Amino acid sequence: MTESRVPRWRRSLAFLLVAAAGPAGLLSASPARAASTDDIRINEVVTTGDVDDSVELYNKGTTAVDVSGWILKDDDNGSKYAIAPGTTLAPGGFRAFDVHGAFGLGSSDKARLYLPNGSTLVDSFSWSEHSAPSWSRCPDGTGAFRKAALTLGAANACGSTGGTSPVAWPGSGTVANADASNVFGSDLSGLYQEGGVLWGAQNSGKLWRLVPNGSGGWKPDTANGWTAGKKLRFPGGSGTPDSEGVTLTGAGASGGVFVASERNGDASGTSRLSVLRYDVSGTGTTLTAAKEWNLTSALPSVGSNLGLEGITWIPDGYLTGAGFTDESTHAAYDPAGYGAHGGGVFLVGVEGGQIYGFVLQDSGAFTRVATLGSGMAGVMELQWEPQASRLWVVCDDTCDGQHRTMQIGAGGTFVTTAVFNRPSGLANLNNEGFALAGAGECTAGAKPVYWADDSNTGGHALRRGSISC
Repeated sequence: MTESRVPRWRRSLAFLLVAAAGPAGLLSASPARAASTDDIRINEVVTTGDVDDSVELYNKGTTAVDVSGWILKDDDNGSKYAIAPGTTLAPGGFRAFDVHGAFGLGSSDKARLYLPNGSTLVDSFSWSEHSAPSWSRCPDGTGAFRKAALTLGAANACGSTGGTSPVAWPGSGTVANADASNVFGSDLSGLYQEGGVLWGAQNSGKLWRLVPNGSGGWKPDTANGWTAGKKLRFPGGSGTPDSEGVTLTGAGASGGVFVASERNGDASGTSRLSVLRYDVSGTGTTLTAAKEWNLTSALPSVGSNLGLEGITWIPDGYLTGAGFTDESTHAAYDPAGYGAHGGGVFLVGVEGGQIYGFVLQDSGAFTRVATLGSGMAGVMELQWEPQASRLWVVCDDTCDGQHRTMQIGAGGTFVTTAVFNRPSGLANLNNEGFALAGAGECTAGAKPVYWADDSNTGGHALRRGSISC
């Protein structure tokens, strides 16, 4: 991104609050109510940090519940936040509310939920110290509250403490430039390594095919029209995708290169949260998308420059073997129910910190099958590492270059398994791309990894480090 930016924690807050997508707290007893009403639970409370004074509700039932006019209070009966008309919680749905304008949540306080009459208590939760970062019910909707990672608008991080302490980078601290001076300029974003090729997405609507430069780095391929990268277009040949992320399926580049875009650069004031598939086999210098999955309607609203940042693809075999739960069916994920879809699920990361999983069918249809809280203020890149069966979630300088790994936990959802600081030799750069070499490049127990610096700091957009195999 090149525009002047609002601080990302503000954008994170705005995004989380529209998402539809010690002392442990004590739950109060609730009077008898209709089953569907009783299914609405206070599920997460945030009292401090960038998104303080937030309360998340969760529908643990099997039917949708209209919560219009329901009232949230703290420990003061005079403090009230009324939920807006037209607000419905779908089965298994999460929704976070910013109550800051009505009241603040203190270090020793309560969150209480009432029906619109203001006197019928639905649920309550009390605590005696700040959340730092979140008071989360585990499991969602039914368990006790404990401190966990911040996941407003998504399933709670019950498989991790969220207080998971960052540890040192799992590899060498040495980092070096991996490109020649001023090859790409600014805005190089998503990366994906496919053997001896490194694919790069640039925000200006350009895709790069990079090849080894002979000294451990990369240079533009000079064959088949790739010398200056290829311009990207939406289907039909019009518009310039604001291309932020790139990935491949198990079919490799022959199955198409998939690019995540947050808007049409020719109409930059409007979100267009899309995944685009490109045939890269030709020699022309412009690529027109063969398919677009416009996911805007299936995602919470975001600003036009606050959309999709990262994308990765995870094979069905891992998902079914690990017991992945499909949020659209609330049952075990069944790939056979989706027809032809490339054999896996695409995860897309939104700049505000959320991750969403989609099955993208060859027909152009799509289904949202996962909603994940990253536990970070921003998600700038996603990478699936098949050799270790883990998902990498990468933040930029907003989070001091923090990286997280996630895997499917016992509850059928992705949970944080580790939090890593950036390598000691890597400055706190605006890294929006990250790629890992395959197992075939392991030497002496380590393999290369690469970062793309959106700001082209010092005239270099690519840097190389290593991690343990």
